[in-house]
Amino acid sequence: MSRTRINTNPNRQGYFGSYGGMYVPETLMTPLLDLAKAYDQVRKDPSFRNELNSYLSDFVGRPTPLYFAERMTRELGCAAVYLKREDLCHTGAHKINNSLGQALLARRMGKKRVIAETGAGQHGVATATVAAMFGMECVIYMGALDMERQALNVFRMRSLGAEVVPVTAGQKTLKEAISEAMRDWVTNVRTTHYILGSALGSHPYPRMVRDFQSIIGKEARRQMLKEAGRLPSVLLACVGGGSNSIGLFHPFINDADVRMIGVEAGGLGIRNGQHAARFAGGKVGILQGTKTFVLQDAAGQIRLTHSVSAGLDYAAIGPEHSLLRDLGRVEYVHVNDREAVHAFDTLGQWEGLLPALETAHAVAYMIKLAGKWSKDDVLLLNLSGRGDKDVQQVAAWKEQQRA
Repeated sequence: MSRTRINTNPNRQGYFGSYGGMYVPETLMTPLLDLAKAYDQVRKDPSFRNELNSYLSDFVGRPTPLYFAERMTRELGCAAVYLKREDLCHTGAHKINNSLGQALLARRMGKKRVIAETGAGQHGVATATVAAMFGMECVIYMGALDMERQALNVFRMRSLGAEVVPVTAGQKTLKEAISEAMRDWVTNVRTTHYILGSALGSHPYPRMVRDFQSIIGKEARRQMLKEAGRLPSVLLACVGGGSNSIGLFHPFINDADVRMIGVEAGGLGIRNGQHAARFAGGKVGILQGTKTFVLQDAAGQIRLTHSVSAGLDYAAIGPEHSLLRDLGRVEYVHVNDREAVHAFDTLGQWEGLLPALETAHAVAYMIKLAGKWSKDDVLLLNLSGRGDKDVQQVAAWKEQQRA
């Protein structure tokens, strides 16, 4: 196993290379600096780590299994396929790893109210879950369109005691939900912690979310060595803001022989502009606290996005991903809606596992390139969430295609 030396930790100003930073209103600078200081303290505190690990084990259900997808391996007829089963986490996705860590941090900071944004609903459910466990007031902001697409998760959040606020501005999706959550935080910052759900936004969130999600890759690395006797030759994960993918990739960054592929949402096509593939159609800009690749027009206005998957339907990508792309350490590709829905069905029919539509994008790319994997390749795909939440959305999409 050859090793490289790549440092992707941000500097004191929160920059990953030239990306990241703290592009926020003056009213949020002090709270963000306080948050960065508090996080620096707890991440070095063994008692915090022990408390977090205890909840991850007993409440979340970690470690999640590494599953050899025997039939998929046989059907593809090429590489061995392993799945990291984040769909088996409590609440059904990787999101609770981060929500739990931030809730514990908020409790140490004396915050009794938490807020969050959510697109696909899984981060909202995870945040509502930990808020209920710790007796915190919880408000979730969600685009009105996403609330229609993810009605089941809206019901779950409300059943857990969270207030779910529909956001009707703009495109009524994740970008607008983040804006509303930030407005709330500005107003209530003394009592409230904002549990941002992905590895984006202002410093210290990209690093903090990455660190909490890195348990995915740390476990997977140990499990691959134990079960397969080697590291994977290829890692695959879907990329929206980028939390599940950076969580998988980060512990493998310096393993030079491990190829890493992040899969964005190609939507209805790059040429017609109805997609959420930031590296295929975006350029460097600033959105919601961070400098990174953003889908924007020549005047710098944020473009509308589209994906069949609510969780990938966002105009920016986490700043660490932009650095990894520049370094050539991670390849970023995209698949379209049709390919993702086909992969949703395929994994279900081959392995009895319905993936989240977000995850289905990574599955689709793995299938798409089946002829290019060799018999010696070992693929590890992060099954970041289960597809229960997407069944109605897939059914509606198929009905629309028949019309």
